[in-house]
Amino acid sequence: MTERTEAQHTEKMKKRQAAHNRIVASKTVEKGLLIVHTGPGKGKTSAALGMAVRAIGHGKKVGVVQFVKGAMQTGEKAVFDRFPDLIEFKPMGEGFTWDTQDRARDIAVARLAWEEVKRMIADTRYAMVIADELNIVLRYDYLPLDEVVEALAAKPAMTHVIVTGRNAPQALIDMADLVTEMTLVKHPFRDQGVKAQAGIEF
Repeated sequence: MTERTEAQHTEKMKKRQAAHNRIVASKTVEKGLLIVHTGPGKGKTSAALGMAVRAIGHGKKVGVVQFVKGAMQTGEKAVFDRFPDLIEFKPMGEGFTWDTQDRARDIAVARLAWEEVKRMIADTRYAMVIADELNIVLRYDYLPLDEVVEALAAKPAMTHVIVTGRNAPQALIDMADLVTEMTLVKHPFRDQGVKAQAGIEF
């Protein structure tokens, strides 16, 4: 790079930095967010639990309730068990519907898990509450959507709530502050016959 182009690059980056700083300075609202991770791609729960790690790194208390997962031991639980004062991690699911094959039982388990989510949201000691795979139980009508929307709308002003799972209902998407849709491009389980592996899937 010549001296002239180096100087041009520096000047361009200074202008970009100034513009960025003006944008950052204009953002003054601080609030608890409703965050939705949805879509057919892998990584919805992983992203949510990564945010939990970030929160506990700042000394904030986090509650995690898993609606479907819970039938197997996961690496996340092993890590979170080391921080009992900062994170309450509750895998309350009994597996996917094709594993349980008992709709009435699935509904009862979903209700118990939802009551835990509501308890955590109501307790302002929790800075963040993760309702993992809540979208799945809503898709199967295990919980009334209106009840869930009402509870989320009434959450404390500074509490972050993260909801994960495929097929997020439109009502949840509409009320959320942040929605990320994970897209599926390639997947080793589907495309290569690679089984679920420790450290990747669980």
